[in-house]
Amino acid sequence: MEEDHRNGGVLDAVRASTEVYLMKCPVVVAKSWQSHATSSDFQPVAKVIESIDPLRPDDKKYKMEMVSSESGSMPKSYTLNRAKQIVPMTIFSETNQGKVAVEGYVGKKFDMKPYEENIEEYGRLCRERTNKSMIKNRQIRVIDNDHGVHMRPMPGMVGLISSTSKEKKKTAPVKQSDMKRTRRDRGELEDIMFKLFERQPNWALKQLVQETDQPAQFLKEILNELCVYNKRGTNQGTYELKPEYKKSVEDAGAE
Repeated sequence: MEEDHRNGGVLDAVRASTEVYLMKCPVVVAKSWQSHATSSDFQPVAKVIESIDPLRPDDKKYKMEMVSSESGSMPKSYTLNRAKQIVPMTIFSETNQGKVAVEGYVGKKFDMKPYEENIEEYGRLCRERTNKSMIKNRQIRVIDNDHGVHMRPMPGMVGLISSTSKEKKKTAPVKQSDMKRTRRDRGELEDIMFKLFERQPNWALKQLVQETDQPAQFLKEILNELCVYNKRGTNQGTYELKPEYKKSVEDAGAE
């Protein structure tokens, strides 16, 4: 135990020497694991398989198998691409009562991707999520005793013209670029991106901003994960899907 001077309590460091894996996983996997985390009955959700070649012992291969039977159409097998270099990191946890504990140190970092035999299945799942995200559920709510509070002009709305004015003044329309764009859910935006790349293989950042109506900086974060940027050639200045994602999109186009 070590004293935590910030909270005036005690920092539990019993598991500080425990090795922990840090994984970057697809949204469907993260949601599945989060649903199990809320359960009081602890059950393993996946197992990691480490393969070693006797002739090349340093060249280890990693694979993950989902053990949950409630995963539905979610792929069961994933490849784990291990990062060669990682920044030293420590994992902390905090309870609702404010108790802080060290859960271990990050010994390995992985990028989780669907196994080769599940690429087509994963592509189909992404398309289903994209179609669902495009459906907008609108609701009508009746406001009682409002007295016009919610009818006041908001920033960016056309100003009111005095009824005594004899000349009608034309108001300039608000440009789309001047309006603040709201970020979508990350998983929802990834689904939309896959749908766009089904339509055509190469996109410029400006085109994607117009298609998705998302902030350019946020869009770049997603593009850096899913795509490669063409710095030269006939498609210079455009993005295209990385090979591991491109295969699922091409399969979807064939259907």
